[in-house]
Amino acid sequence: MTLRTTLAGLALAVASITAQAETIRVAIGTQDTTINCAAGGLLIRELGLLDKYLPHDGQYKDAQYDVQWKNFTSGAPLTNEMLAGKLDFGAMADFPGSLNGVAHEAAGKRSLFISVLSGSIEGSGNGIVVPAASTVQSLAELKGQTISVPFASTAHGLLLRAIAAQGWDPEKDVTIIAQPPEVAGSALQANKIAAHADFVPFAELFESRGIARKIYDGSQAKAPTFHGALVEADYAQKYPEIVEAYLRATFEANQLLAKEPEKYSELIEKVAGIPAEVNYLFHGPLGLQTRDLTWKPEYRQAVATAIDTLKLLKKADRGLNVEQFVDDRYIRAAFKASGADYEQALKNYAQQPLLGNDALTHQPITDTRKVAQIWVRGEAKVRSYASAKEALGQLAELKQQGKDIRAVYAQASDSGIKLLAGQAWFVRGKDGALDAFLLREQADAFARQHGGEVADFAAASQQAVASR
Repeated sequence: MTLRTTLAGLALAVASITAQAETIRVAIGTQDTTINCAAGGLLIRELGLLDKYLPHDGQYKDAQYDVQWKNFTSGAPLTNEMLAGKLDFGAMADFPGSLNGVAHEAAGKRSLFISVLSGSIEGSGNGIVVPAASTVQSLAELKGQTISVPFASTAHGLLLRAIAAQGWDPEKDVTIIAQPPEVAGSALQANKIAAHADFVPFAELFESRGIARKIYDGSQAKAPTFHGALVEADYAQKYPEIVEAYLRATFEANQLLAKEPEKYSELIEKVAGIPAEVNYLFHGPLGLQTRDLTWKPEYRQAVATAIDTLKLLKKADRGLNVEQFVDDRYIRAAFKASGADYEQALKNYAQQPLLGNDALTHQPITDTRKVAQIWVRGEAKVRSYASAKEALGQLAELKQQGKDIRAVYAQASDSGIKLLAGQAWFVRGKDGALDAFLLREQADAFARQHGGEVADFAAASQQAVASR
């Protein structure tokens, strides 16, 4: 054996050892306050789930991991960090996520949309609110007014579609200004704007704090919306097992949310400051959105629609191949590794089911169309009732007992979305039953068609007590 051969062999051995012992960065951009991203960020980080799944065999036998977390309040700055090479993963909505893909292509790079985290095929999650004292009851009354919205957000896309549905010109019939949610809250309180459009969970958060009242839910637009996870394409090609590990952690976080929504809604409040009762609107049973990790056709279409909207806003002068941008290989692998059936989940469009018995009668709840719930402070589980009439009647008794009520929820009779009952409208039918609605005009229409009396929460509560 020659000296040259020996040295060459040693060099290869050293190179191999160096490669195996490399420190691999796993840099993840999260949106903690955008609570439907929790399964792709906040919960993974707080519960240490990623460490459970990062590979330590094969080419990763001696690898060290440098896991980095960075929190953002919206998708646009997160995208900038990815483009700058400072992040490997990012969680954001369909609209900014599509902008992420377009921006990468413009920079000669590629990103991949690898998983849905939470969404609604009807569009629920985005919403438009007005100041609490405003007399406005519907979007149609906002012509000529000033509406603020976080620019280049999924709520921006919703607002443009809602304006188009009214037959309005967004540059003439309304004044749209850029405003993040943290600024919009003060603007609503000071009546400096007529309305504000925003994404999860701010419409509901402002409503719960008495700052604003929701007059438009994204479900009225019938336009699918979701938040999901992206990864740098080069990173995914180099470390596919790490991408799978991240999505396995996401899968577990999603399962934990489904099993104990109250517990993890509390955790989200502790970390992100969003009240648990608002988090439960999304993560609890029959919630505003489904924590669906699969690439349903409707979510693929949402990406395509977002790209078209970006062109309209002149934020993109080129298309984006959705079939290449949306890459389901990694989430399919994560499902398989987790012992789950991806195809079965892909076909499942159901809301998170409500399991358990009526808190008053202790009988199983079989019909969820009229379900109402009460969350008593200090109780680990939300109380469920078969009807709003039953719940509101029981509410008075709980208050008499000195119970501190965190929230009361009702299911909208027309759309099925979960509502903060204190802001809902009710129709009392001839049989005394209560049907809940988001908007006064929806309640009025139902009452005209089916008969009944329209009431706000206070009046409906009085009626429920009187009829007991």
